[in-house]
Amino acid sequence: MKLDILVLAVHPDDAELGCSGTIVKHIAQGRKVGIIDFTRGELGTRGTAETRDLEAAESAKILGLHARENLRFRDGFFQNDEYHQLEIIRMIRKYQPEIILTNALHDRHPDHGRAGDLSNDACFLSGLAKISTEVDGAEQKPWRPAMVLQYIQDRYIKPDIIVDITDHMDAKIASIKAFKTQFFNPELDGPDTYISSPDFFESVIGRAREFGKSIGATYGEGFTSRKLLGVDDLFNLR
Repeated sequence: MKLDILVLAVHPDDAELGCSGTIVKHIAQGRKVGIIDFTRGELGTRGTAETRDLEAAESAKILGLHARENLRFRDGFFQNDEYHQLEIIRMIRKYQPEIILTNALHDRHPDHGRAGDLSNDACFLSGLAKISTEVDGAEQKPWRPAMVLQYIQDRYIKPDIIVDITDHMDAKIASIKAFKTQFFNPELDGPDTYISSPDFFESVIGRAREFGKSIGATYGEGFTSRKLLGVDDLFNLR
């Protein structure tokens, strides 16, 4: 299946926190969108890899994803090396997305920035014909997405573009809450963590309000780009 947008996320729930409003908005427009999670988030203090698998599947239903896969890299210990690059290249060539959204340039969690670099390198290498990859015994063709953007995660980074997600904020919140073992949930016991407090959840909503306000909307999601972005005409700007 060819996708319009492929989201690369090192942890299940990264995509939900960073760009789920954008995902739902484009699916509502008829676009095909999928997520590739790199790890199962097995180092998370709360829950287990198995509960993360179930939560990711529930979130996929809420978002209406056309595909979601997990590469099962080692949480915390994956590297930006040939093995990991080739695994991501296989996914890029499999789904042939026009746009890739991936982890932040840098962030509080060291996995995020490292995953962002890994994704960007894999996107470039995926377009090189002399790199050979196969899926199910079939040789894959080179594919390089037209655009790679990084969603903004815990630390504030000034965005290069902001997407209005006002009509899809409820779906964003529902997809995050699908990860019920990770975030604030008064019905579940568990050790307190940085992301399990109600203040953290409120900060996610506050960030969306902040970005939305910047473009005259109620809620927004911000993205950065490593290259300059162009527009076809000035009347598409807001």
